[in-house]
Amino acid sequence: MGLYLRKKLDNKAEVSVWQITETEQELIALSSVPTDEMEEISLIRSEALRKQKLAVRALLNVVFDEKVYLSHHDNGKPFLENCITNISITHTNRYVAIITHDEDDLGIDMESLDRDFSAVEKKALSEDEKDDIDGERKNEHLAIYWCAKEAIFKRMSQNRVDYAEQIEVYRFNPGKEGELEATFIHKDGHEEDFELSYMTFDRHVLVWVVG
Repeated sequence: MGLYLRKKLDNKAEVSVWQITETEQELIALSSVPTDEMEEISLIRSEALRKQKLAVRALLNVVFDEKVYLSHHDNGKPFLENCITNISITHTNRYVAIITHDEDDLGIDMESLDRDFSAVEKKALSEDEKDDIDGERKNEHLAIYWCAKEAIFKRMSQNRVDYAEQIEVYRFNPGKEGELEATFIHKDGHEEDFELSYMTFDRHVLVWVVG
């Protein structure tokens, strides 16, 4: 399938999604990964994860006019070695997605709605968030909560974040797409407010934050 979605946002960020339908060999041909990086990917035991890594590189080839080289900081946060553009990455077995912006920090997360998110309620939600869950659409509601918190976690790039205590997502009604408001509470008590966006497609939830 290749490029599934490319969406320019009002804040000058861009969200791009790749649907993984190719074989591993087809993705290798599409991704043109450098030899040293290909050696690292080849050591990954899971074929699904190897294909996700390759699909990200293939997506980068489509999004950027010039060849870019993906690397990661010690904390796992991705960056482009030869480009000032900021990037955040997420993937599932069927899709990979990136968000880019030339200046602002950002985060993105995606999950399949075929997953069971019941554990999220126990380990990642505050009491207020638990009270706001829509019982009829509980798994979808939990999935959006989780993706929102993951996106903020990637945006903040901090270690040992307590999702239940430090990331508060305010009441929302889950739909096909929408806006979310959230607060990140630093360990010293300082608070940062964020606006996030989300969309659902093909049994997947995608959430992103910019700024």
